[in-house]
Formats: sequence, C-alpha cells, structure tokens
Amino acid sequence: MTAKRPASEFPACPPANADSPCVAVCSTLFDEICRGCGRTAMEVANWVMLSDEEKQAIWKRILAAGYPRRKG
Repeated sequence: MTAKRPASEFPACPPANADSPCVAVCSTLFDEICRGCGRTAMEVANWVMLSDEEKQAIWKRILAAGYPRRKG
C-alpha cells in the first residue's frame, strides 16, 4: 500500500493546460473511484456539463488525494 503524500505537496489548482484530469487509465466500470483520475463515475460522465466552479472543487479534491495517476 502506498502512503498518501501531504496535501501541501500538491498544487492547489489543475495544470493550466488541462481541463480534464483524465489520464486514460479508466476504471470506473468496476471501481467507485477511477484509479487513474480519482473521479467518481458520475463526475467522469458529467464532466463536460459541470460548471468551472464544480470542476475546480473536483480538481482540488483529487489533487489532495494524489491523483491523477498514470499507474493504477
């Protein structure tokens, strides 16, 4: 099991050139939280319809949790 890094090690906002946290390591079919991006299946499915504020809140949560990850 990998230890979680402190939230202070992660940026407070998404990279400037990234809208979606998707890293093409999708696992939302069998997992509650995607192992690649850290979003729920509903967040993934509705991403394009979310407001900028909703996206920022999700980005903040997933960055603090150590996502996005390239390896599941």
